[in-house]
Amino acid sequence: MRVCVLAYTYYEGDNRVRRYAEALVKRGDTVDVLACGQPGQPSRVKIAGVNVHRVQTRRIDEKGHLDYLFKIVFFLINSFLLLTWRHLRKPYQLIHVHSVPDFEVFAAMIAKWTGAKVILDIHDIVPEFYAVKFNAGKITYLARMLMVVEKVCCTFSDHVIISNHIWETKLVARSVEKGKCTVMLNYPDPNIFIRPPGVQPEGVFSMIYPGSLSRHQGLDIAIHALALVREDLGVFAFDIYGRGGELQALKDLTLSLGLHDRVFFHGILPLEEVAKKMAAAHLGIIPKRADDFGNEAFSTKIFEFMALGVPALVSSTKIDRFYFDDSVVMFFESENARDLADKILYLYKRKDHRDALSSAALKFIAPYSWEQKKSEYFTLADRLVNSKKEILHV
Repeated sequence: MRVCVLAYTYYEGDNRVRRYAEALVKRGDTVDVLACGQPGQPSRVKIAGVNVHRVQTRRIDEKGHLDYLFKIVFFLINSFLLLTWRHLRKPYQLIHVHSVPDFEVFAAMIAKWTGAKVILDIHDIVPEFYAVKFNAGKITYLARMLMVVEKVCCTFSDHVIISNHIWETKLVARSVEKGKCTVMLNYPDPNIFIRPPGVQPEGVFSMIYPGSLSRHQGLDIAIHALALVREDLGVFAFDIYGRGGELQALKDLTLSLGLHDRVFFHGILPLEEVAKKMAAAHLGIIPKRADDFGNEAFSTKIFEFMALGVPALVSSTKIDRFYFDDSVVMFFESENARDLADKILYLYKRKDHRDALSSAALKFIAPYSWEQKKSEYFTLADRLVNSKKEILHV
């Protein structure tokens, strides 16, 4: 099968995009990925058998909704042209489009009209994501327009993959038929996120956050919490891996609170390198805000920490309470820096509780491995492509 994957992201650092593409290659399919690149990277590269085309350089520094819209529309145009050219030369059978943005599916318009099947994979639901990212508000003409776009995109697609069960309920109510969608969580790839044998974090008490630096992620809350307990923790380190629009504000906050020698910003690394950094930490922190978007956005970081045997301190959001309980993660009250500070201090002092969380999480994550779930994706992809063949032979 010839497959093309479209994603407005950095391929090397996106677990959800990589796991599909590399799984298909391992079973013998040909996969081209059209994605973004960072300055200085080559436009084409082969990663684990996947042909990655970096069609556009991306800096995650959007100043407003028009700046963000311009970049994603530019990516839509670039990916449409490259995909169409490659498809007309040698047709793809399946196009897997990752959202945000959902309207990226229209880059596959010519390919779909000439026989390819299209999957829309919704990582984040766009109306809520956009409203929170740019403080656009919930009840606005823009939000309603984005919901219309969402429905059109779902209708255009042959199948929709949704990243969690809460969003499935919401999307079925407003944009897609129940039988046309499938929930696939952000399962960690065990080839990358596996606990190294005998690894025990040592030395300075180390905490880590890997991911986007957006306001809904709540990193400012985590930094304020660390300022409250810096004397009690003594020597510690909080390592942040990622990029986003809040980067400079977070650096300024760190400096103003006198934590510049305790909180460190490292930028984006490939998944393999991030996994090593995570595995060496004493504690993973996921400080999301319980806003309209963050409250329902499932964080793959929790699964990844579990797979690595790293205890996780997690904001008490609707989505995380839906999937987890206090036996596998420790919760703190969302947006409450004092409560987060108290929980950090507690886990710092109680290695036995950290070990208990780690052991329970490893047992919990076992059935959620991508190795266990990828057959569901293969079945879906093969069914879509074979349905086209059956129609042609009627």
